[in-house]
Amino acid sequence: MTDNSQVLIFDTTLRDGEQSPGATMSHNEKLEIAGLLDEMGVDIIEAGFPIASEGDFAAVSDIAKNSKNSVICGLSRANFKDIDRCWEAVKHAARPRIHTFIGTSPSHREITKLNQDEMVERIFETVTHARNLCEDVQWSAMDAIRTERDYLCRVVETAIKAGATTINIPDTVGYTLPDESADIIRMLLEKVPGASDVVFATHCHNDLGMATANSLAAVSAGARQIECTINGLGERAGNTALEEVVMALRVRKDLMPYETKIDTTKIMNLSRRVSQVSGFAVQFNKAIVGKNAFLHESGIHQDGVLKNVETFEIMKPADIGITETNIAMGKHSGRAALRSKLKELGYDLADNQLQDVFVRFKALADRKKEVYDEDILALMTDSVVNTGEDHLQVKKLRVVCGSDGQEADLVMTVAGEEKKATCEGDGPVDACFNAVKQIFPHGARLKLYQVQAVTDGTDAQATVMVRLEEDGRIVTGSAADTDTILASVKAYVGALNRLILRRTKTAPDADMKTVSFKE
Repeated sequence: MTDNSQVLIFDTTLRDGEQSPGATMSHNEKLEIAGLLDEMGVDIIEAGFPIASEGDFAAVSDIAKNSKNSVICGLSRANFKDIDRCWEAVKHAARPRIHTFIGTSPSHREITKLNQDEMVERIFETVTHARNLCEDVQWSAMDAIRTERDYLCRVVETAIKAGATTINIPDTVGYTLPDESADIIRMLLEKVPGASDVVFATHCHNDLGMATANSLAAVSAGARQIECTINGLGERAGNTALEEVVMALRVRKDLMPYETKIDTTKIMNLSRRVSQVSGFAVQFNKAIVGKNAFLHESGIHQDGVLKNVETFEIMKPADIGITETNIAMGKHSGRAALRSKLKELGYDLADNQLQDVFVRFKALADRKKEVYDEDILALMTDSVVNTGEDHLQVKKLRVVCGSDGQEADLVMTVAGEEKKATCEGDGPVDACFNAVKQIFPHGARLKLYQVQAVTDGTDAQATVMVRLEEDGRIVTGSAADTDTILASVKAYVGALNRLILRRTKTAPDADMKTVSFKE
């Protein structure tokens, strides 16, 4: 049992977050995000689902080997094969954890074809097996909120008797409300023998927009672990957002006098990085980390903030790592200024990385009168696509458009081999995408094309997001440039590179009817 004054932060960005359609991360990106989470002070990092694919296993294993502070956790279904594979991946960590789960609600019992007694037996056997491998075992009752209360008490008691050290009560479908979330935790603590000897966790989805409220309500009733993701990334409408619960615990200590180890000044940097590698843009009005979170439009608000910032702000930008200093950036700025600005924004680059970004920065500065922080962040987004390691790379683009038609001349490399295409289309973007498809034939369908200006003015950079779908695989690519058409092509090619990565992920044989992958 943890100190009752402490709330443990369990981050599942690399597992539940990556399950978001299109949010696939590369091996190196996962290691980078895990390192940032470890550095931030996250108590437990759920690094992935080891049996899902060889790629997932390798990522969890490497994260376990590289972790310095956090517990490294892997997910497994309620069978010995999953649990053994999970242990093989996490055992390298200084502090490993096996997380096993099974759906306990009537609808999930129907899927598994287990009656109540058979499921209790399955839970006891699998949790016991996990505990024989690892001292730290977490058990989850998937769809706990829609499980009969008496039966929920029974399966929780079974898991505790089998050796589980953490009991997770997920709101898998985002169905609960705060009062109910608190009542269930309170009931389990009062009724289940041995409940005081384990940590209760809450894992809330955001289908009704209440994930954070439900998580905090569970904490108020005695839960001491919150499962969450950066930016709320996750299945369907997402999960409880790490930044929201951490800052709520910090701001409202009068109501929730609990401690966490999270270094909140690293929140904004991590939020931006997860947005970049996942391809999921953060909405402007997103709590804590949205672009508008600390902006004031109303004259009354502006006047109040100028007189006393606390009039309309409950936290300071610096609390989450938004710097209040400013370095004017432009075409005369050198490497030292750029390095300083990047550090200010949360990026510490090696010399070779800085050189690559500096070249891009100078090219941008030649096209813009003033380079804003948002431009540099977009530049960093663009620097993670079209790298020398990508299968597909954009080399040259020329577009002719007007009332007489649109035509695109495109030069790309495919696995290092240069290829060219000239295509027409219904518009300049369509012509470019046709050229890409001619060079690299594929069956992916365009599901989303979104353009967003990074800053104001006719010289503003555009950030483009492209989402593709092929045979159930959904991938996202994003890129930024002052040339919207070029950014569109780079985003499209970036999505294709992610699709190629997804094609290489093959899951080993498993009984898919036993338990769903989703929590």
